[in-house]
Amino acid sequence: MSDGRTAQVYSGESLLFLTDEQLRQGIEAMFFAYRGFTADPDRILLDKGYGRAHHRAVHFINRAPGTTVNNLLAILGVTKQSLNRVLRTLIEDGLVESRVGTLDKRERHLFLTEAGQELEAQLSDAQRARMRAAYREAGPEAVAGFRQVLEAMMDADMRRTFAKLRDNGQ
Repeated sequence: MSDGRTAQVYSGESLLFLTDEQLRQGIEAMFFAYRGFTADPDRILLDKGYGRAHHRAVHFINRAPGTTVNNLLAILGVTKQSLNRVLRTLIEDGLVESRVGTLDKRERHLFLTEAGQELEAQLSDAQRARMRAAYREAGPEAVAGFRQVLEAMMDADMRRTFAKLRDNGQ
């Protein structure tokens, strides 16, 4: 703690009564953890002239090859204009392929090209290495608790989307 006292270990029951200061520390930990989690991919993306929006698009296209633009919009929660800008760049650069739907010609199905798969692997390898090390250090109970906290922080519709991705093995 910042006042020199040693950190206390809290039981699950006492965690229900966190102080504002403890919550603030948790919020700050999330900010710094996110910074660490995105640092390695950000360096890779910067070299290629891309940003985090490109990373998220590549990640979810990889997770669900053939996903539609509308499905990707729902998952990412961005505007159509914003996503179109990102997709246009990824398509022009040969990382994503857009195919017309077979049943509905208005649909566009998205797939990573071989180059897109290589970029996705670089990005996810970097994040998996960081998460693997953190999970190993924290231990299985902490990992399970962390996942519960993350899921509890999600809005209900995002929790359903996450569960669907998880349950489909995607």
